[in-house]
Amino acid sequence: MEEKPNVIDLFCGCGGFSIGFKKHFNILGGIENFKPSAKTYMYNVGAKVWVDDIKRIPPMAFDEFINKEKVDVIIGSPPCEPFTKANIKIKDNPVDRLYKDKIGQLVLYYINYVDYFTKKNDDLIFIMENVPHIKEIKDELKKLFGDIGHKVYFNILRAEDYGNPSKRARMFISNIKLKPKKREKRVVIDALSNIDENAPNHEIQKLSPKKLALISKLKWGESLYKFKGKNKIMENWFRLHPYKLAPTVKGKGRFIHPFEDRLLTVREQARLMGFDDNFVFFGGRNTQYNMIGESVPPTLSRAIAEVIKDNL
Repeated sequence: MEEKPNVIDLFCGCGGFSIGFKKHFNILGGIENFKPSAKTYMYNVGAKVWVDDIKRIPPMAFDEFINKEKVDVIIGSPPCEPFTKANIKIKDNPVDRLYKDKIGQLVLYYINYVDYFTKKNDDLIFIMENVPHIKEIKDELKKLFGDIGHKVYFNILRAEDYGNPSKRARMFISNIKLKPKKREKRVVIDALSNIDENAPNHEIQKLSPKKLALISKLKWGESLYKFKGKNKIMENWFRLHPYKLAPTVKGKGRFIHPFEDRLLTVREQARLMGFDDNFVFFGGRNTQYNMIGESVPPTLSRAIAEVIKDNL
């Protein structure tokens, strides 16, 4: 049997990125500083996780953690808050988001890992996921990756083009071009149909009579709450349209069921992001919603993995 290429996942979260690679790749391990996410990752992906802040884990130490196995692919999703326009505290100067924002600096640690493992494997492929607005530091990232020997491509991919029933545009910065084969479109009704009532993470949240009265008046496409982002109005508690794509799933985002006066369960929210029903989320309910909203949809990660497999 042909040996599978090896993958490591930095800022691995609950495992949405890795789970898409699992069929064709061997996942050596991940780094994640949030314990419930790490537990979810280990349970579902079946790989070990170093649970700590990446700033405290030198690449050489992580290399020991994975028994110095050859690394063929590095994936990962440094936090997007410093770069997203949904963040009202985003720094005005784009370059400051990378160097002066402590969370933004985590991108530099990702690049440091790529540098270390490139020196051990010239053919290393990397894919770093973030929000499309990270393109505002495109020139700086080109220089930083160029300094360690990599030409980079800025691939904006839409998860809905790959069978995801919710909208999600994401930037994938990589050293190869990513053009996955598009798949058939799916909408909300496709995602929410035929869920076993005993599926994990499928408990319905009780709401107050006041909340129930308010959401009962919402039509498809209407929301209970609106608030200001950096330069646009954001919505929450949004009544889904069954025959359209769901809006982007966010960590703090909640959706109202298209036909019932209730919030989607964690399981239903996970369905909107392409997670299989056997993928189990740990932690409190809000933590579980956050994990889903911060994930790479497995529908998209599977499509990316196919491209990487063909390039190795």
